[in-house]
Amino acid sequence: LDLGPEAVALGAALYANNCGACHGADLAGEPGFDWRQRKADGTFPGPPHNETGHTWHHPDGLLIEMIAKGGAAFLGGEGVSGMPGFADVLSPREIASVLAFIKASWPQNIQERQRQATEASRQ
Repeated sequence: LDLGPEAVALGAALYANNCGACHGADLAGEPGFDWRQRKADGTFPGPPHNETGHTWHHPDGLLIEMIAKGGAAFLGGEGVSGMPGFADVLSPREIASVLAFIKASWPQNIQERQRQATEASRQ
């Protein structure tokens, strides 16, 4: 995954346009909701993607697939996640750039732990 400045800058713009409304412009999660509690409609709010959330617990491949396919594909079907898939909206490079932006916001120790999870998933 390219974490260079160009990928991060592209990811920042794409995140702002496609993700920030639900996951927080500051990566802190859907404003006004506890991401661990279902909303009135039964869906979970957009979780934070900063170090306070669980995004960094997952390997790159899973995160890219979740962005591409949407939350329902991973969280038990429709009605659990309101997150759409972005495979028809963003190219694979753009999806990877969004992830690069998210990862660049994490402290170094969190980046390292997530890198280890990614490496372990490849074995």
